[in-house]
Amino acid sequence: MIIKFRMCRLFSCLLLFFITGAVSAQSVYQFKEGYILKKVHRYGREALYADPLAWQLYNGTLKTPADGAVFGADSQGTELKWEKALPDSSGMFGGRGYWGNGYLYLSYSSEENRTALLNIQGNNAVYVNGVLHFGDPYQSGWMYIPVQLKKGLNEFYVRGQYSSARLIFPEKRLALNTEDPTLPSIIAGADNSNLKVALVVINSENVEQKELSIRSTVGGKEVVTKIPVIPPLATRKVMFNVNAGNVTSAGKINCRIELIANRKVLDENKVELECVNATDKYMNTFVSGIDGSLQYFAVSPQTGGAVKGSSLFFSVHGAGVEAIGQAKAYQAKDWGTLVAPTNRRPRGFNWEDWGRLDALEVLNIARTKFNPDPDRIYLTGHSMGGHGTWFLGATYPGNWASIAPCAGYPTLKGYGSADGLIPDKGASPAEQMLLRSSNQSDVPALATNYKPFGVYINHGDADPVVSVDYARQMKKVLAGFHPDFSYYEYPGGSHWYGSESVDWKPLFDFFKWHKRLADTAVNAVDFKTASPGISSTYRWVSIQQQVHPLEYSRVILQRDKAAGTITGTVQNVKTLKFLLSDFGAGKNITVLLDSLNILSYTTKGNSDSIFLSKEDKGWALTSAPSADQKGPHRYGTFKEPFNKRMVFVYGTKGNKEENEWSLNKARYDAEAWYYRGNGAVDIVADKEYSESRYAGRNVIIYGNASTNSVYTKLLKGCPIQVSRNLVNVGGKEWKGDDLGAYYIWPMRNTQSNSVAVVAGSGIKGMKAADANQYFAGASGFPDFMIFGLDMLQSGSSAVKCTGFYDNDWKVGKEVVFAP
Repeated sequence: MIIKFRMCRLFSCLLLFFITGAVSAQSVYQFKEGYILKKVHRYGREALYADPLAWQLYNGTLKTPADGAVFGADSQGTELKWEKALPDSSGMFGGRGYWGNGYLYLSYSSEENRTALLNIQGNNAVYVNGVLHFGDPYQSGWMYIPVQLKKGLNEFYVRGQYSSARLIFPEKRLALNTEDPTLPSIIAGADNSNLKVALVVINSENVEQKELSIRSTVGGKEVVTKIPVIPPLATRKVMFNVNAGNVTSAGKINCRIELIANRKVLDENKVELECVNATDKYMNTFVSGIDGSLQYFAVSPQTGGAVKGSSLFFSVHGAGVEAIGQAKAYQAKDWGTLVAPTNRRPRGFNWEDWGRLDALEVLNIARTKFNPDPDRIYLTGHSMGGHGTWFLGATYPGNWASIAPCAGYPTLKGYGSADGLIPDKGASPAEQMLLRSSNQSDVPALATNYKPFGVYINHGDADPVVSVDYARQMKKVLAGFHPDFSYYEYPGGSHWYGSESVDWKPLFDFFKWHKRLADTAVNAVDFKTASPGISSTYRWVSIQQQVHPLEYSRVILQRDKAAGTITGTVQNVKTLKFLLSDFGAGKNITVLLDSLNILSYTTKGNSDSIFLSKEDKGWALTSAPSADQKGPHRYGTFKEPFNKRMVFVYGTKGNKEENEWSLNKARYDAEAWYYRGNGAVDIVADKEYSESRYAGRNVIIYGNASTNSVYTKLLKGCPIQVSRNLVNVGGKEWKGDDLGAYYIWPMRNTQSNSVAVVAGSGIKGMKAADANQYFAGASGFPDFMIFGLDMLQSGSSAVKCTGFYDNDWKVGKEVVFAP
């Protein structure tokens, strides 16, 4: 199934089609020769990265490649040389794995200054005349990057492996691209008058495009929708409305789309929608609260239609699999509806980070839409979705009656994407701090959270993609404590051995036997989390704050409602919250934690709750933490500000080079967000931003106090300050123009908004902050990190400091400073 999908993608990507049809030979330049440099960089899932080529590029010492030219040496002293490369018959350079962790150099001589669309497949990123752009690592084919070519030699350093590349010179400077749409199904007999569709608008002009609209026409019904601003030399996926009310029977139907400005049609195209019967599998689009973009989920309806109080099967897909394909792998069930979220993309975020948030959004929609029995919600998934099942099951144990990972790996640390650093095996203090920031992804460390529900492990014993050893690993883990799990290895089963890989009758029988206990019936709690900002609550207890951020916190508690007692042990918790509604009003409650002091409290009402704080002499009753403090509403890390309708604000107050970097970096992040997360984001200049205009939204600042006018407005009181040639963290200073920084800061006078800062103390430091791994699923970033440009050469030794704020957002003990 996955292999078939990849091959179809590959061959479709090799066709020279763009936007409205075939492109003439005069409109496309296919790169036909280049130079390859192997094994010269390392980008992992941690905040550290090494890239000697980028280091030379930023320092102005990178020489134009030639066949046999020596670039330098690797860490073992082996000489690195450029090799001449020619593409194969499909246009791909190198061959799979041939230049892993390497670069491909390409060049193009232009007779004039002009813009073009760069279409590369298979790369992670590309430098175009020194400006960094995102890539197309999964060879999707629809990533078109508007670039500015200069008269004369234009140089392209392509990071990745097995890539093809071409330049397209479009006739239209503003165009619709329908290769990557987000579409709903038209459901026969339903109200289809207000459907939502999204597709990409490409702006090849070096000016932003405003006052644009899209007119859609389906079955004679027209709808005009205003769309957001398209930044200069950028693409943006935009959402618009469609009225398919005249469509009444199943089948394919064209939706005509026109891009309009001042009543003039700038471009037109079409997408194909499908009308399905109410009993068919279908797609449903929704507006995501993460970024306001359009996403979709897929549904396999319950036989006979959804019935209130039926079951809900929540199925998370594997890498490269569309959610609708996931839903179609299942036969309809007469006792529940199956819903498949998207993870924002077929690969997306591995069901972590924004994939996790997408899953939670869809779960809430499904609860409202299908009204299932809240105690009969089941979680399952295959491959990457098997990992998603392990991860979501451990992270949100209160949601599920049972889970069933199929062909899944438990954690990315042990499957294919590990960074190779293990805290107890030689990692430096800075590396340990960075690795700690991804603790929430370590499923085996959270395995005790599976105790409250049944677990069914399903795996083919001949799986060459995800080894059955991962299933056996988790079987061994569960055998140490779990009272209710089932394990099955399908004899001779490969990674995908047909629909039984997921739609396995014994698995669904296992589900049918399990029902989640109501909160009132649960008196024993054993709950573990690495971050209250991700997972804070299980049943009637909530971990509000930690003593040591992102280290594991655990509560093992027992309550006796008749006796009015709560007792147990607590690890790495600063502030706890207990819900006392099950005790009733006027009940005297005694609390004994860690065999320390006994607390007494009399409940005031049926919805009462108490907060407890760990003090030097034991536990004490306290008030709810202030919204200005850390808590589940706003806890960090650096990645958190990208969770809530963020706006990218670039600086215009620096010199020409600093301002260009700021805009280019914002565009690069927007490209990455679109590719990885099917998302869209507003990019605005500092002079255009106001807190009232963007109220309720998080902010990403590019630049420093000297170059971005928004900086001083939003970072007042922050103990981390970056300005030209100076970085200060809690009173400790570093000077120079080569310091990069990532850090978070709460947006004051708001309940939950926050700011992320991507900064540099000068142009070298800004370029050091170019590399973007914070959109990689499960990558770990602490609250703040200051590093030098030399990190590209020397790794963690160039990290000046990294760590976490305390619960009052101060730089305290949870920080590592360079010696």
